[in-house]
Amino acid sequence: MKDVFEGKDILVTGGCGSIGSEIVKQLLKYNPKKIRVMDNNESNLFYLGQELNTDKVRLLIGDVRDRNRVYRAMKGVDIVFHAAALKHVPLCEYNPFEAVSTNVIGTENLISAAIDSNVEKFIGISTDKAVNPINTMGATKLLSEKIITDTALSQIDTKFCCVRFGNVLDSVGSVIPLFKEQIKKGGPVTITDENMTRYFMTKPDAVALILKATKHTKGGEIFILKMNALKIVDLAKALIEELGPRHGYRPENIKIEYTEKRQGEKIHESLMTEEESEYASDISDMYVLKYHSSKDIRNTRGNSLYKDLKDIRCLSIGQIKKILREVNIV
Repeated sequence: MKDVFEGKDILVTGGCGSIGSEIVKQLLKYNPKKIRVMDNNESNLFYLGQELNTDKVRLLIGDVRDRNRVYRAMKGVDIVFHAAALKHVPLCEYNPFEAVSTNVIGTENLISAAIDSNVEKFIGISTDKAVNPINTMGATKLLSEKIITDTALSQIDTKFCCVRFGNVLDSVGSVIPLFKEQIKKGGPVTITDENMTRYFMTKPDAVALILKATKHTKGGEIFILKMNALKIVDLAKALIEELGPRHGYRPENIKIEYTEKRQGEKIHESLMTEEESEYASDISDMYVLKYHSSKDIRNTRGNSLYKDLKDIRCLSIGQIKKILREVNIV
């Protein structure tokens, strides 16, 4: 990896978020020339700067919606990691114009600036909610994927690609912080549907694979990271069994309550569509999807690959507890 990032000037949008900040931390291991961290959250930028305490990081207050600010931030950049997004499904449902402004128009601003600034590589961070989307957030992220990867059709030097993955364990706004707080109070732990499943990764694993995709991109790919799946109710039970006694509660006394599915929420997510699977290659710890070039050969195993992906195998409660301990969540 050092040969990819050493001496490079790198821009990370949404750099104070769970994924963005982890990208910054891992990039520092490879001796980059400079990392520009762009975010519209002044306080979090300040705290990140205090935590990192290095002159290799520049803190840029700005919003991807602001085209002029994006152009100024992009000048002289070699590599872009675009992690800025509105990601909360219910909030995007209630504020669809805002989701479009950030997830679509903001992405277009960055693409234009990257092309005009002759950036080497541009990596967009996407989500499994972009697969067959039924909500505003997923639809805007699908369009963001498309406008990023479709630039491969143009005769330009910048290599554009996306990385698609699911939920990140213990990220800001995810269910684990919510469950932790509910357990601390003795419950109840609230879940929208007892059958709900999600793909997930840890922050370090997700970012390590993002950096790997950066190394291998030729332009136009969607790197779909392989992930474990779990039932949300099993995650809740694992946390209750681990954390309940620490707060003075017997696990069996902390109740789980089912509410109702939120606006725009799926029971099960998917890693790719059946049509996409025809153009997907299975490479070690990821799938690589590319179907923009006439040179790309359709995968004859596509149908069986899709069937394998549809057969979601969820981790047991014991396996979930082991992972939670390994990443110091419990």
